Amino acid sequence: MTRLILTTSYSGSGSLKVAGLADIVLPIEPELVWGPLPTDAQLAKMLGARSAPRTREPSIWLDKVKLSRREAIEAKGIGLVEFCAECESVELWVDPEPNAQLILIWLLSCFRGHEAASRLALVQSHVRIADKSPEMISTWMPPPVAITSEHLDIANIAWAAYRAPTPQAWFELLARDLRPLPKLRPAVLALLEELPGFGSGLGATERRLLELIDDGCAHPFDLFPGHKRLNQRQVFEYWAVGELLDGLAHCPAPAVTGLEEGPFELDMHQDRARRERYRQSQLALTPLGEAILAGRDDFSRHNPIRRWWGGTELRNDRLWRWDPARGAPIAP
Repeated sequence: MTRLILTTSYSGSGSLKVAGLADIVLPIEPELVWGPLPTDAQLAKMLGARSAPRTREPSIWLDKVKLSRREAIEAKGIGLVEFCAECESVELWVDPEPNAQLILIWLLSCFRGHEAASRLALVQSHVRIADKSPEMISTWMPPPVAITSEHLDIANIAWAAYRAPTPQAWFELLARDLRPLPKLRPAVLALLEELPGFGSGLGATERRLLELIDDGCAHPFDLFPGHKRLNQRQVFEYWAVGELLDGLAHCPAPAVTGLEEGPFELDMHQDRARRERYRQSQLALTPLGEAILAGRDDFSRHNPIRRWWGGTELRNDRLWRWDPARGAPIAP
């Protein structure tokens, strides 16, 4: 029977494939920390069967299966959960970052009540799997933990909380025993810290960008998070951080000056001259940016805010905030 690994990043899946720990390694990696959440229909399509054989529907897990196996699975007309029920074992290799933890609770909520759940085991990594070489993975791998009803119940509650129209239910997860999912509690807190801060109007990642500029990081790519980089705030990925920097620099009352290009989109990256202008930008804080860092002003007093945090739409007229002193959200 088939040994299957589901993991939370494409780069991590590459290392796992080379390590030869399973017959099939599939990355499941929807973006859940940035932008509006996918709809129920979009999420179901990601894990579902094809509506017609050999069509090229987007975000289908089958696209990541080798053709020789894919055709046999397609012929059965089954989705991922049903396929897992046919496997000998299914291990979830999960990165510690918040987006990976959200993928985990979403996946577990999908398996809840299905016989395939009995096949599942969790391998919770304390570092990004992609940061380990295939040779290291073979000897380093943490022991898998069998998924129980307790894991499934916690995941179901947490996934519903993240999708709720306010952050309150997500905050209330901190009062629960989340130890069966050992990296969920840090992810809950890290995401709450990305709500606009009380007194600053900025989330923790935005504030970290200002701090780094204030410390002398003058070029945009010096600000991006990553392995062994100055910015260890790894809630958002590359494209989202670029959009956050755009929002601080290209707005009615900027907190950052000197960003020569934008918006931070694929078109800019594909234009060598534009990307080089972006890379060479000399960033500095504006007086507003300095005042925000000093606790004297609030970004949201001067600029429109409209973005999504889980199922919560943040706008100036209904701006949920995070109070780090109290460790609690503040309702609009």
